[in-house]
Amino acid sequence: MKVLTNVSLKPYNTFGIDVSARKLVEVTSVEELREVLKNMYASELLILGGGSNMLLTKDVKQTVIYINLKGREILEETEDEVVVQAMAGENWHEFVLFCINKGFGGLENLSLIPGKVGTAPIQNIGAYGVELKDSFVSCTAMDLQTLQLKTFSREECRFGYRDSIFKNEAKGKYIITSVSFRLHKRDHELNTSYGSIDQYLEEQGVKNPTIGDVSKAVISIRQSKLPDPRELGNSGSFFKNPVVSKETLKELQQEFPEIPFYEIDEDHVKVPAGWLIDRAGLKGFREGDAGVHKKQALVLVNYGNATGQEILALSGKIQQKIKEMFGIEIIPEVNII
Repeated sequence: MKVLTNVSLKPYNTFGIDVSARKLVEVTSVEELREVLKNMYASELLILGGGSNMLLTKDVKQTVIYINLKGREILEETEDEVVVQAMAGENWHEFVLFCINKGFGGLENLSLIPGKVGTAPIQNIGAYGVELKDSFVSCTAMDLQTLQLKTFSREECRFGYRDSIFKNEAKGKYIITSVSFRLHKRDHELNTSYGSIDQYLEEQGVKNPTIGDVSKAVISIRQSKLPDPRELGNSGSFFKNPVVSKETLKELQQEFPEIPFYEIDEDHVKVPAGWLIDRAGLKGFREGDAGVHKKQALVLVNYGNATGQEILALSGKIQQKIKEMFGIEIIPEVNII
C-alpha cells in the first residue's frame, strides 16, 4: 500500500488535468482495499482506476483510492470456450491483447480503448459494433458498507448503452475488484461490418481475417482518428451518441438528408454525435488550450494547460449549439467531478 499526500492527479487522468488531492492511497490487493475502507465513509472517497473516463474540474478533498489490483486467471475452459478473469487494475488494452495472443475471441473490437478492466463494466464500453456486455459473465465488487465481496451477473448489472447499475442504483456503493469474460477458442464470430474494418482488411489483402487481424484493423483505425492521451490529453468520446425516435429522424432528414444513423429498434435510431458536432462546424474549434479534436469531433482535448472548468465550459457551448441547430440534446459520456 502506498500513501501520498498533496499529490497532483495529472498523471492519473488521461485528460492531463492538473488538480491536487489531499491524499492518495494506492491499493494492490483486495485485503489492502478492505483495510483502507474500514475507517472511511463512501462520501469521503474518490475511486480512481485508469482515469480515462473522467473530467476533473477542481481539487479533490476526498481521499483518492487508486485501484491497482493485478492478475489474470482462466476460471473455466472447454474445447470451444474459456472464462477468463482479470483483476480491476489490469490495463484494458493489454488484457485484450493477452486474450488475442491466447486465441480467445470476443474482445478484439474493443482494442486500444483506454482505461482499466475494473472501470469497463461501469461504462459498458463499446466500439465497432461490440459492447463489453456481449462477452461479460460477471464481476466481483466490494460493498463499501459491509466490506464484503458481491458477485454481479450480467443481468444484475443492467447494462445499457454506456450504462450500467454502477452508474445508477449502485453508484458510489461498490468498488469493482475483478471481471470475468466468456470468450471463444474457435469458430470465432468476427464483427467486421461496423466502421471501416472491412475496408481496412480489404486494403491489407486479408481475405480470411483472424481475431488478430480484426484487432490490428481496429487499432489502426483508432490511431488514425483518435489522439494518444500520452501526447494530447483526452478522454476518448466525450459525448454519448444520442438516440432519437424515427419520427424525429424524418424531420431532421428534411433539412439534413445526409444525416447518418444506426437502427436501434422499431422506433428508435442512434445518430453519431461526432457527425452532429462536425456538421455544426465545431471540429477543430479551440478556446485557449481546450478544444475539439481536428480529426474526430466527438473527442475534446487538452492542448496542454486547459483546466477541467475550461473543458467543461467548451462542452456546454457544444451542447447548446447542437440543441439550437438540430433540436437534439447530447449528453456527456465522461464522469464530471
